[in-house]
Amino acid sequence: MRRFIALSRTVLPVVLIVFSTSISPRALAEAEVIHQLRIYQLFDNTREAFHERFRDHAQRIMERYDFHIVAMWESPTEDGPEFVYLLEWPDEQTMKDRWGAFMEDQEWSDIKAETASIHGQFVGGIEERTLILTDYSPMRSLLRKE
Repeated sequence: MRRFIALSRTVLPVVLIVFSTSISPRALAEAEVIHQLRIYQLFDNTREAFHERFRDHAQRIMERYDFHIVAMWESPTEDGPEFVYLLEWPDEQTMKDRWGAFMEDQEWSDIKAETASIHGQFVGGIEERTLILTDYSPMRSLLRKE
């Protein structure tokens, strides 16, 4: 409950999202756009190194695979800092395909191995949620159209 309260103070006021765990696979497949919320539990002693790696490497490599990052936050909790970010995808299959390609990227694998050998473990755990817009959501896309 405390984790939810801490998260709601940082993320939910900025991005109002209605999430239901009772979404049918058909509704997921028919969604115009979906969002993905990712929450990483960080360690105080590797927090800055994590941010450097994400900013300088992960984000750059994600762009290669057409990841659309809407926003990123850091959320303080009783269990330590969390890194929270929101992605926008055209559909669930694209999300799965792009994550698969990113996780298989050789440069990303090498960077993770190298930084782990220097700093140790960066992330204690990862939570992930796929967010399906309701039909009454005021915004279909959270990304600004250029």
